[in-house]
Amino acid sequence: MSFLEVYGIALAAILSMMMVLWLVSLVMKNAGIVDIFWGTGFVLVNWLYFALAPEGLDARKWMGVIIVTIWGLRLSIHILLRNAGKPEDFRYAKWREENGSSWWWRSFFKVFVLQGILLWIISAPLLAAQRGTNALNVLDYLGVAIWAVGFFFEAVGDAQLKRFISNPDNRGKVMERGVWGLTRHPNYFGDSAQWWGYYLLALSAGGWWTIFSPIIMTYLLTKVSGVKLLEETMMKKPGYPEYAARVNGFFPWFPKKR
Repeated sequence: MSFLEVYGIALAAILSMMMVLWLVSLVMKNAGIVDIFWGTGFVLVNWLYFALAPEGLDARKWMGVIIVTIWGLRLSIHILLRNAGKPEDFRYAKWREENGSSWWWRSFFKVFVLQGILLWIISAPLLAAQRGTNALNVLDYLGVAIWAVGFFFEAVGDAQLKRFISNPDNRGKVMERGVWGLTRHPNYFGDSAQWWGYYLLALSAGGWWTIFSPIIMTYLLTKVSGVKLLEETMMKKPGYPEYAARVNGFFPWFPKKR
């Protein structure tokens, strides 16, 4: 099958999964479950690409599905544990209040279809990497190396923050140790870096044109739902403006002296 044929099948599969997820959200009265599915959605669609692109180089195909699976499952498990027992995320709760009785059907388009289409568009380099038949080269190894750096910042950042928050002595304090002393948003930086790693695998396989994927992901993480949204809230917290004056907002670097 051609790239577009496989890509089209993936769109149908993603929207089907999103419809099921939407129905579950109606029962649970919690649209925030879509966030838990985000990482797993990429894992499932990438395995679909793996199955439907048998002509690709086996080494690159396995390289791609392994690192995406590690990233996606860790992210979903992290969000699941973080949200367990908590009310609906404030963003969805606000939309639920604003839309009133029509939210049940509006949520399908505003949350689930929108995120499904984003997932589909952003997944393009994963498919391109699966279809490449040329031998592994420096771009593949560089891509995995960048992915590993990103995974380190994201996973370690999440673990360090979770441990910090769980300590009652840190209540009201700002997390600025570990990787949080190098960037104010190690998890978002790490997520972005991993997508640039995926793109390098696609670039190595000839999918140079899928560069829109890491650009979109980085834009979303920095300007839409990630850094920008969180900074607006955190800047009101005592001690955070001083922390922000010393530590980079996104790219890791050594902090300025106090």
